[in-house]
Amino acid sequence: MTRVRPRLVFERWTDRVAGEVLEGSDIDVLQLDLSAPEEANWAALTSAHGYQVATRTDVAAFAGGAQWLAGQRLVERCEQLLAVCSAGAGYDVIDVDACTRAGIAVCNNSGPGAEAVAEHALGFMLDLAKRITVADRALRTGPIGDRLRLRGSQLLGKTLGVVGLGAIGGRLVELCAPFDMDVVVFDPYLDDITAQARGVRSVSLAELLERSDFVQVTCPLTKETEGLFGTEQFDAMKPTAFFITTARGPVHDEAALFEALVAGSIAGAGLDVFHEEPPRQDNPLLKLDNVVATPHTAGITAEAARDIAIATAEQWQTIFDGGVPPRLLNPEVWPHYCDRFEEILGVRPQAVAAGKGA
Repeated sequence: MTRVRPRLVFERWTDRVAGEVLEGSDIDVLQLDLSAPEEANWAALTSAHGYQVATRTDVAAFAGGAQWLAGQRLVERCEQLLAVCSAGAGYDVIDVDACTRAGIAVCNNSGPGAEAVAEHALGFMLDLAKRITVADRALRTGPIGDRLRLRGSQLLGKTLGVVGLGAIGGRLVELCAPFDMDVVVFDPYLDDITAQARGVRSVSLAELLERSDFVQVTCPLTKETEGLFGTEQFDAMKPTAFFITTARGPVHDEAALFEALVAGSIAGAGLDVFHEEPPRQDNPLLKLDNVVATPHTAGITAEAARDIAIATAEQWQTIFDGGVPPRLLNPEVWPHYCDRFEEILGVRPQAVAAGKGA
């Protein structure tokens, strides 16, 4: 059987270097234009073997844009599709179960952007504790008056609670080392050996909330984590504690967070993610002085964009060369995926994924 030249469709790269890396590959690369007629985009996708999935933020500006995420409808319609990848560590733009049932490999790009997001989270911690944004606003809007009313606190010796000790959470722990913080972690998938090696202590979510001065959420959005933080969780935090998230908006209840901030149940919040992105200007959380917010830009740095783009391109090269993607999220798909890969592209992957036979 003659090998078929694979086709990869992408909406945008985080950096054009991805296209440069793929130029020398035996892959047809086609860009999706979200502003183009639906028929043109569906024609591109139904012929695609790989899809670098658009982000939720990318599609938000277009009517019906959500159809370009890798949901059940797209999976059913794109019968040639072998693999889908998200741009960053988050993969909530992909219906993993639907892909697995269809024999489609699902990948993300965790790791390359971890430094950027972890530094952003640390920036939130310092800003909130030192009241930097609050002081800046006060300085710009009128007489300061008594400076003591802008008194902040320090990170030194405080307790950091990390929800989800992946690449981002792990790097944040390293960045906080000079502050001699006590670090507790809630992560059901964290084993004791890894926790000990990272210098953290694994605890229940309840204990983390009770003890932490900073609650930092870095977990992915999944069925397990959606709605993880609500009224009960915010009420369990210290009134002097700060809630910080660089995860995904639906992990926390925005209305419950607003009530907790207004009531003084917690001291403040640092938010890089919202339920609706970009958030509406009338979002109540943006009206509060004890909230510091950014429009899902934690991972957007020049260095991270380039690193993610290179990792993305190299992962696609691995996929179409018949190798196991380095960031494969559904290894159980491998036998079915290999059968489809051979049927569609005319060659069978030679690698074995996570102990599964090809």
